[in-house]
Amino acid sequence: DTCVRVLQMSRRQRSTPQPEPPRHRPAGMLHSSRAMRRLSTLARVRAAALVPAWRRLPPFGLRALSSEASVQRAAPAMPDLPDLPHAEEEASVDDSLKPNDVVAQLDRYIIGQADAKKATAVAIRNRWRRLQVQPPLRDEITPKNILMIGPTGVGKTEIARRLAKLMGAPFIKVEATKFTEVGFVGRDVEQIIRDLVDNAILMVRAQLVEKKRAEIALKVEEKILDQLVGEKSTTNRDSFRALLRQGLLDTRTIDVEVPEPRRQNPLDPASNGGNGQPMNEIILRFDKLLQQGGRRSERRQMTISEARPVLEEVYSEKMISDEEVKKAALHAVEQEGIVFIDEIDKICSRNDMRGSADASSEGVQRDLLPLIEGSTVSTKHGNINTDHILFVCSGAFHQCKPSDLLAELQGRLPIRVELQQLTEQDLYRILTEPETSLVKQQVALMATEAVTVRFADDALRRIAHLAAAVNRDVENIGARRIHTILERVMEDISFTACERSGTTVDITAEYVDQQVGNMVTKTDLSRFIL
Repeated sequence: DTCVRVLQMSRRQRSTPQPEPPRHRPAGMLHSSRAMRRLSTLARVRAAALVPAWRRLPPFGLRALSSEASVQRAAPAMPDLPDLPHAEEEASVDDSLKPNDVVAQLDRYIIGQADAKKATAVAIRNRWRRLQVQPPLRDEITPKNILMIGPTGVGKTEIARRLAKLMGAPFIKVEATKFTEVGFVGRDVEQIIRDLVDNAILMVRAQLVEKKRAEIALKVEEKILDQLVGEKSTTNRDSFRALLRQGLLDTRTIDVEVPEPRRQNPLDPASNGGNGQPMNEIILRFDKLLQQGGRRSERRQMTISEARPVLEEVYSEKMISDEEVKKAALHAVEQEGIVFIDEIDKICSRNDMRGSADASSEGVQRDLLPLIEGSTVSTKHGNINTDHILFVCSGAFHQCKPSDLLAELQGRLPIRVELQQLTEQDLYRILTEPETSLVKQQVALMATEAVTVRFADDALRRIAHLAAAVNRDVENIGARRIHTILERVMEDISFTACERSGTTVDITAEYVDQQVGNMVTKTDLSRFIL
């Protein structure tokens, strides 16, 4: 109380005119400047003791701000995010993708087919090896394209799917039957490269967003705090920041400026399902400028949890340059692009059927020749040279032979890999070994209904035996036969799972015979059922 009264008295003395003090003040005067400073400091200390302890602590370990920095807004602490790898670390990551590692990753999901796994692993590793060669010789090293030959259902397409997830390079999987010869209505084969470029742009943009995720998250946090406490408010900003990072404010409603979605470019033929032939570059750039200038934004009310991804997208577009993304994507496609063409045997004609008028047959093979050999393809993002793009083709070749392909196309696919048919033991391993096997999927689906399903080992062997028998007697469709038998086994359990909540179901070999026995005994009749 004494300190407060002294401060009040000093303020009144400052407001009233004071006579000029003597040149030599008495040492014991109460209103001396040194004594006043000591009392004012003591008063501030006593007043700070009344503030709760949690208000005096710096938020998230921030240092105490100086008197000058306290006037301005304090720089917030960076959110806890995983550290991004440096250039040296990225090189070590690429170097660690050895052929043995690729095969080991494929073994987690695909049973057998060691030759196909080895060929694809070596081809992927050669991509990295070529980049380590000096430039004069690097341009002369071309990829060795692969042709996979094997019956349906043995893992050709699954290898492509797993490679797409494993590789950090531009990748696209296409069906050969989707394309027609140049001059016919439909998509020509150059659309493969255009789709590959589009995938590469999405991939590169995602990588750049991941590198700048910390900065983007910081800007999004500041924008949300501006809506909560105001842009110029500094008093409660740190306390609201702590609550925001803990997720306690996710249900609060704020106003967000949401930009309108980009209009579909009417001048771009690729946007309306055409072949995507690029038009005059000046017209496209002019239309892009019109779209950027006319893009509006609307104000919406949404919760913080809903507004966060919207704001992240807005700030990522502002911080990432389209030219930077395009340049990196075009380089990645030319140096590391991989194209997987499936069902190539469907565009193959037998020698006695050559010269047919099928628009999706031999003409598509002729169009693929310059694409695989190496040519320049025009896209809306720029020209792409296909000299160093790896092409992997696959086909069952039931109705024809690989030698029925054009001789020029056979020469452009020098590496041939034959995939073996699946035996009964392979089918049993497919049911038990992969991390995402069909049995584990069925058990997880029934667990959502609180039903515990347990497969006995003899039941799994019985399913594999029935699948191999039906493939041998009716039609060999490989591992896809397991889908048919397993769905028949689980049909009654799936239908009554809602009423069986909390129960346990044991599936034995006798139960499998009871559910699938009729299908096996009528295999001959199934040939005549449409």
